Amino acid sequence: MTYETPGNTALPAVDEPAPPQRAVSRLNKVPEVAVYFWIIKVLCTTVGETAADLLNSDAGLGLTGVSVLMSALLAVVLVVQFRTRAYRPGIYWLAVALISVVGTLISDNLTDNMGVPLETSTIVFALLLAIVFLVWYRRERTLSIHHIDSTGRESFYWLAVLFTFALGTAAGDLVSERMSLGYWLSAVLFAIGIAAVALARFALDLNAVGSFWIAYILTRPLGASIGDYLSQPTADGGLGIGTVVTSVLFLAVILGLVVYLAVTRRDVTEHKPVNRPAA
Repeated sequence: MTYETPGNTALPAVDEPAPPQRAVSRLNKVPEVAVYFWIIKVLCTTVGETAADLLNSDAGLGLTGVSVLMSALLAVVLVVQFRTRAYRPGIYWLAVALISVVGTLISDNLTDNMGVPLETSTIVFALLLAIVFLVWYRRERTLSIHHIDSTGRESFYWLAVLFTFALGTAAGDLVSERMSLGYWLSAVLFAIGIAAVALARFALDLNAVGSFWIAYILTRPLGASIGDYLSQPTADGGLGIGTVVTSVLFLAVILGLVVYLAVTRRDVTEHKPVNRPAA
């Protein structure tokens, strides 16, 4: 969001007072990154995994049917998100929940319907994410999520989020299958990875933007492993709660937290006004 001064505006004389300044707020479209952010992100990731399994297998829609349905819903919600002028918890986190499902389905379609090896899809998604970051930085000179205050930056943000979910799905499945750790140990492994990133950030001064996106990617397989552990049958290494109960339970927790944040506004980024001459 930039402001231009008309070329024919005359400069004030030396002895004239400067024109009055008017504060202009740049409204960030994403929440403050705090403990609530990461809790809801992991919960949305878990729902993305269990909801995709629920609609695909239990509801009998199949990968193609679920992909079309969820992509259409995501498109509608993103239109609403882009049309809002500031961060709205309900709209934002609904978009994250839906994009977690769609990102999961993209990876699953490549693996199950097209036979693309997980190694290939992991590399492809990593490259696509790197390209998004490169173009985003070249155009905006920042990857910070504290300044998602224009249509361009928001477009890059959501595209990056989509590829992080797809990459997290492919990489998580690759690690789980190759190492045969099972759901619970896989969750512990990814949790350790996130803890290592946090330690590097606060103890070793790892770049804030880089550490954020690495942790964002790792929360996808973490949440998926938790969801699978809760929902899958005991014979397959899960607790056997089922996809319906797991999805409803996590959705209820997400809803409660989002309502709390909408009321308290505890995750709203403080906006710094930008001065511009009054018209």
